Amino acid sequence: MENTTKNLVVLGAGTAGTMVANKLRKRLPDSEWTITVVAKDDIHDYQPGYLFIPFGMNTPQQIRRSSRQFLSPDLTVVMAEVERVDAEANTVHLEGGRELPFDQLVIATGTTPRPDQTPGTEGPEFHKSVGEFYTFEGAVALRDQLARFTGGRLVVHITELPIKCPVAPLEFAFLADDYFRKRGLRDQVEIVFVTPLDGAFTKPVASKTLGHLLEEKGITVETDFMIESIDQEERVIRSYDEREIAYDQLVTVPLNMGADFVAASGLGDELNYVPVDKHTNRSTAHDNIWALGDASNIPTSKAGSVAHFSVEVFEENFMDAIAGRPLSHSFDGHANCFVESGGGKALLLDFNYDTEPLTGSFPLPKVGPMSLLKESRANHLGKLAFRHIYWNALLPGRPLGLPSEMSMAGKVPADA
Repeated sequence: MENTTKNLVVLGAGTAGTMVANKLRKRLPDSEWTITVVAKDDIHDYQPGYLFIPFGMNTPQQIRRSSRQFLSPDLTVVMAEVERVDAEANTVHLEGGRELPFDQLVIATGTTPRPDQTPGTEGPEFHKSVGEFYTFEGAVALRDQLARFTGGRLVVHITELPIKCPVAPLEFAFLADDYFRKRGLRDQVEIVFVTPLDGAFTKPVASKTLGHLLEEKGITVETDFMIESIDQEERVIRSYDEREIAYDQLVTVPLNMGADFVAASGLGDELNYVPVDKHTNRSTAHDNIWALGDASNIPTSKAGSVAHFSVEVFEENFMDAIAGRPLSHSFDGHANCFVESGGGKALLLDFNYDTEPLTGSFPLPKVGPMSLLKESRANHLGKLAFRHIYWNALLPGRPLGLPSEMSMAGKVPADA
């Protein structure tokens, strides 16, 4: 008798890949579907925790777990690097020669900092006077650097957007301000925030609020800075328009790019992100390929909240697709981001493709307990609590009770 089992292959075991595999394993009968997850290693990091490590607010142990620990035992897990995808032959080629046939493919391999893309970054001072906190190793090295830093110019720099968690560099600047105040060194430290944008953030309303905060904290902002190179000997960063900014300690956010196999497979744009329909996450080139989380090119934040909300929409559309029905659900680009502002407070932004961040309360109208676009202690505690929710509810695929669609209840437009 012919084997009629179909194959779903999920590439990546980060936030989106783990959620998708666990959720669909509950929905798809074992007798009809084999689900294989390809993970590059057995390490799963709670990536928002990278931001806190340099300031001693998280220990490295709190943010690192085993990938397998969060994947359902009913899944097939393969530890390997992906070499390429043959979309026409419906086959994933792994390094070492193994091949995985698929009927449906989910690409959830995220985005990665690429310091090799900016000349001068990866010199002898990388992870020393040229720091970064977008990797586990970088965040730990930066913790040690900051502990030794007693004065001078700290430059926080963004190479290019999009990046993972676009507010994180701002949060780093705010937390650095707080960190040096607590050490009694703030007067000896000049903090400069350098961005390719024309303001503090991509959304004008939020940019205005966050810009005021930078000003209040005495953080200098250098806008429209398109970096050409880092000169580690001279300790300056140079832009294409020949501006130079000197630093004693640089904290750079390198260019972020999708996985190399995406380019090798002809499935990506110039940054290796997979072009998809922004409402369904289905590849614009292949009906049986989907890209979720940071691996896609959807025009919203590359953040865990987007992975969470879009996966819930994807789940229903996937069930439609395999049943031969039109896709019935639409993702609205919903994102919410906590913005640590120092002093045990944070802001919360809630927005989607069409709606700017608003003021009001979240998640419940008037009740909150969190406030939008305003600093509060509750927002800070919410951000800290999310690590527990991430490990214990989000990854296993348990419902969080938050609607994937942005709600307008209890919200009012902020003054732009």
